[in-house]
Amino acid sequence: MEIPDHIEVRGARMHNLKNIDVDVPLNKVVGIAGVSGSGKSSLALGTLYSEGSRRYLEALSTYTRRRMTQITRSEVDDIRYVPAALALHQRPGVPGIRSTFGTSTELLNNIRLMYSRLANHRCPNGHYLEPSIDFAAMVEIKCPVCGAIVTPPSAEELSFNSYGACRECDGTGVVHEVDESTLVPDESKTIDEGAVLPWQTLMWSLMKDIARDMGVRTDVPFRELTEKEREIVFHGAPEKKHLLYYNEKTGNAGEMDFTYYSAVYTVENALSKVKDEKGMKRVERFLKMGTCPCCNGTRLSEEARAPLLRGISLDRACQMTLSELTEWVKGVPDSLPEKVRPMAKSICESYQDTARRLLDLGLGYLTLDRPTSTLSTGERQRSQLARSVRNRTTGVLYVLDEPSIGLHPSNIEGLIGVMDDLVSDGNSIVLVDHDTQILKRSDWMIELGPKGGAEGGKVIAEGTVDDLRTNPESMIGPFLGKNEVNLRKRISKEELFDLGTIRMETSNIHTVKPLDVKIPKGRFTVVTGVSGSGKTTMVLDSLIPALESNISGKDLPSHVVSISADGIDNVKLIDATPIGINIRSTVATYANVHDELRKVFSKTQYAKDKGVKPGDLSYNTGSLRCQKCDGTGSISLDVQFLPDVEITCPDCGGSRYSADAFKVIRKKKDGFEQSLPQLMEMSVDEALVACDDLSLVKNRLKVLHDVGLGYLTLGEATPGLSGGEAQRLKLASEMGRGQSDTVFVFDEPTIGLHPLDVKVLMGIFQHLIDNGATVIVIEHDLDIIRNADHIIDLGPGGGDEGGTIVVSGTVDDVKSCPNSVTGRYL
Repeated sequence: MEIPDHIEVRGARMHNLKNIDVDVPLNKVVGIAGVSGSGKSSLALGTLYSEGSRRYLEALSTYTRRRMTQITRSEVDDIRYVPAALALHQRPGVPGIRSTFGTSTELLNNIRLMYSRLANHRCPNGHYLEPSIDFAAMVEIKCPVCGAIVTPPSAEELSFNSYGACRECDGTGVVHEVDESTLVPDESKTIDEGAVLPWQTLMWSLMKDIARDMGVRTDVPFRELTEKEREIVFHGAPEKKHLLYYNEKTGNAGEMDFTYYSAVYTVENALSKVKDEKGMKRVERFLKMGTCPCCNGTRLSEEARAPLLRGISLDRACQMTLSELTEWVKGVPDSLPEKVRPMAKSICESYQDTARRLLDLGLGYLTLDRPTSTLSTGERQRSQLARSVRNRTTGVLYVLDEPSIGLHPSNIEGLIGVMDDLVSDGNSIVLVDHDTQILKRSDWMIELGPKGGAEGGKVIAEGTVDDLRTNPESMIGPFLGKNEVNLRKRISKEELFDLGTIRMETSNIHTVKPLDVKIPKGRFTVVTGVSGSGKTTMVLDSLIPALESNISGKDLPSHVVSISADGIDNVKLIDATPIGINIRSTVATYANVHDELRKVFSKTQYAKDKGVKPGDLSYNTGSLRCQKCDGTGSISLDVQFLPDVEITCPDCGGSRYSADAFKVIRKKKDGFEQSLPQLMEMSVDEALVACDDLSLVKNRLKVLHDVGLGYLTLGEATPGLSGGEAQRLKLASEMGRGQSDTVFVFDEPTIGLHPLDVKVLMGIFQHLIDNGATVIVIEHDLDIIRNADHIIDLGPGGGDEGGTIVVSGTVDDVKSCPNSVTGRYL
């Protein structure tokens, strides 16, 4: 029998797939393209990955499977020859506070092992001992100087997530400090009127009486207090006082002994007693995060920082960039005694193997101690990808969901190199992407469409890249050539700053050097640069917090020197993070249409006769929701040893409503009639026609149509939307009002967007700018960059080689700048 050379998929119906049959070549790179919502992820992740991993897990014992989260069976008639599958998701999960670049890539495991087995260790009296084979074998040694017994630390004892954690911050590197600017938010109030907020919310209100007894005037505006009085309020010593008091609520008087708690101590005392999330919520508004004074933010205990390798401690090694550290590790074996070198070479080779992949993917600028939560999506996804390649497996199906996210065109070349390595090792790759640079590398392409949602899910073209380029049915075909999306008329250089300027000056933060940034108000600005050049740090960590502080009158972030933004009263970040995980949130509820429709249906004659109120028509809490599934539309069946099976509710058929809800019918003047459950099953575009006599509903639905979401169903659950859809749904809630006082920031809005969808997005940007808004976009997509009025290009490289503004100006300025990597690709 011949070895199969393709996966056979027959009758795939996952989500909106229309019973499709496809053959997916094995040991090749297969690209899946299509407009947003056309079913790409349903085929790649919902069908191929789902079945590949499920069948692999089914080969394991029942006992093992019981301990794993299992994948539900895909809706497909038959799949043959699908290998074991691994998926790299579009949006890797948001990491916790303990996760760093070193822990997430497992590089830190190698480094800890080096320090445990190969370092100079310190005896209890402070003498350092040479590395030896006994230390490498974890044997106790006598100190040759003082005779004390030295036990080398295990790798576990050098971990900040275990025994090596700093006692003060518990291995997080940060401690809570009281933010004094929050204690008296309104200095025009007197202390008697409640100016000192912690005394109102966390403490006896009698503190104001004690303060008065200590010589503080409590009946004058706080701003008029002397320096001495303020010092007593904020930091006064805990004195015992005998007080006569009067309780205003009960009218009782009495006398008691009280200890004075200053405003700062009140918060510190409350923090020390916090036992749960609820308690933390009360205190956290008075806190800010500060670097732990005990470990200086390194997370490690004093003992874990003691071993020295090549003269430096573990925390210092973690502060080097990956490129620097990799060079340093090369010199480790030769710095050690002859007997230890074979072991050292083995540990160092394991490190180099992991590091090489990360360097290939352009991550050499990151340090091992960098918190994973500060990495961009692209950086996190590439860390995942490097881990997969390192394993040198064969015969695996890798499903990559938009691997080009966050990648500058120059970094995509490195990504293509890694994909080629995976295929040459005998693996297969299926990738969902819209980036034409990466799609052109596909050996085979499958295009779904023709539209999104209910009108998608069909195979409209398949073949090689050249086949699709010449196929008249293909919608991606024209973009696989040299097509550009030049759409909008850009503002001339002379008029660029006519509407005003937002200016920000910053000092060093992460790898970003001091910046002086000027952004034109009421224009379209794109911030670009290679991965790791500092775009996220400049915009999300500096500009947005600085504007928010400027608007609220609070202190600027410590690294922001100054900001001027006259007339800006709102900052909106529109990113592609999923809209919650609440299965009860739907397109209709998120777009504020559902509440309005419930009011309309409660005014019908049947509703009035039966006493149906708007609240009764809520599928979350209403009396007309389906009682069987409690208004979720589906039921989860617990099948022992197998994954829970999600089935459509047999009583309501997925509508979320009981049979009585279908009796509440609205009749239009043209005779058309429908119930609310029926309306919720319509697409936005269908509902626009059905509700053309309801002006408020119509206007809100029209906005969804305008942002290209007309194909979504009103009752569709929002957690299931793609990143691009989530971003546009958030944007829809902001459209349609005057916005000259608003800055909109978009973080890579072309994620998940087909080149045709990018045209729609450009129309949305223009709409916002026509309404007076200032639009700032972090982006790598060349079509978006070409359309900008103003470009800020950061770089020239990533990490320590980046963090400066290479060029700031028009498209032509960037093109003609010899140091701009972006300019070369434009």
